[in-house]
Amino acid sequence: MKTDQLLDAKGLACPMPIVKTKKVMKDMSAGEVLEVQATDKGSKADLEAWAKSTGHQYLGLIEEGDVLKHYLRKSSDQDAVERSYETVASNEDLQAKIDASEDMTILDVREAAEYAFNHIPGAVSIPMGELESRLQELQKESAIYVVCRTGNRSDMAAQTLVANGFTNVTNIVPGMSEWKGNTESNH
Repeated sequence: MKTDQLLDAKGLACPMPIVKTKKVMKDMSAGEVLEVQATDKGSKADLEAWAKSTGHQYLGLIEEGDVLKHYLRKSSDQDAVERSYETVASNEDLQAKIDASEDMTILDVREAAEYAFNHIPGAVSIPMGELESRLQELQKESAIYVVCRTGNRSDMAAQTLVANGFTNVTNIVPGMSEWKGNTESNH
């Protein structure tokens, strides 16, 4: 596949592949294609969701061994408005709701392996890449608090939920990277 630019994001973990992709895409011309090489399995869902949320076109993915080669086409600048989900709460806000035993769903959108090693007790694991195909597992009227490692994937997941008719969705920032409350593991 002919590409205009190559971004080496191998060895970087979320959110760095997206941060670097954003930076490179900003300086590209509309219609140009970027190849992003990553080794972070989470980049499969992250880059596609980021492209969707910004109006850029996610062309596809080629896997070569451990390397994931993502292809993105830059949209014209007026198409590319990055939306950021507005309803945000802190880790401490979520901890207060847990302590008060509020009726809610904590949705963890990290990869299954990340969830297995460390998650909030009772959190539901639906990796970002599976969210659209598993929406029926969630209650549209429930209060849903979305967590990931840093708040990036959960931002995109919150946008996806609202776009699919969920009405009470909150993104937790910064998420599991700085979670001080109880955790459990499944390994």
